[in-house]
Amino acid sequence: MSGHFLSIGEAMIEMAGGSQGNWNMGVAGDTLNTAWYARRHLGADWRVSYFTALGEDRYSGTIRDFIDGAGIETGLIATIPERRPGLYFIHQENGDRHFTYWRDASAARLLARDRSALANAISAVDVVYFSGITLAILSDTDRRAFLDVLGASVSRGTRVAFDPNIRPSLWRDEDEMRHWLMEGARVSTIALPTFGDEAQLFGDDDPAATAVRYRAAGVSEIVVKNGRQPAYVDTGQRCFKVGAQEVENVVDATGAGDSFNGAYLAARLTGEDAREAAVKGHRTAATCLASHGALIG
Repeated sequence: MSGHFLSIGEAMIEMAGGSQGNWNMGVAGDTLNTAWYARRHLGADWRVSYFTALGEDRYSGTIRDFIDGAGIETGLIATIPERRPGLYFIHQENGDRHFTYWRDASAARLLARDRSALANAISAVDVVYFSGITLAILSDTDRRAFLDVLGASVSRGTRVAFDPNIRPSLWRDEDEMRHWLMEGARVSTIALPTFGDEAQLFGDDDPAATAVRYRAAGVSEIVVKNGRQPAYVDTGQRCFKVGAQEVENVVDATGAGDSFNGAYLAARLTGEDAREAAVKGHRTAATCLASHGALIG
């Protein structure tokens, strides 16, 4: 089985550490993380591409080189000369991680501005993956156009996977966030929400309630991640729970959900059933949790 997996979103420059004024620069982004894990779990007969927008500066070049070096195709990345990548710093304080972002002038905010380029990219692939962050960084007009293009692709048979990845700081208010996240669900065939975030925003009583809500939006396959608790899977034919893999020493939670998504989707795309795919997702997330950084292996 072969195909083409396309992930759409924002790749950023990450500055981590800060000890004695020394910082480590890396490349990060939720949809890029998922593409990275999908690339590692899919066979060589699958193509994996990333769709975003970058500038012409040194750091845009760093991101392109990183993505290309990971075996992820960069030919669909737009170049916007007057823009640069987003940037964030990770600060360690009292044993916890705090994030400070600079992304107002991010080129990725314009990734849906060229409608024809977006439509052409999506029309040439078998699977599209995006997140709530992908939606959040776009203007209202571009967000609507982006979802319209995705909706048209679903009607042609393209599979669309969506992680709401709820980040309140990126939205004007909760009403706007709820509206657009469910609009994203309506053009998706697979949803990969996280129960704790969904319960806080939507008031879901349990993971089953989260699945019911996404099912009502038209999603045909739902996996509700729930941290150390079992994931709740609704395939349309049956619902079941798949236990998480125990991690004795959690080192870094960065990218764990993204890694689950990449492994789960790769397993499903290569013919494995949803239960085994969730087992592989948990196993990959456990490895991520037990290691430093979002990209492991």
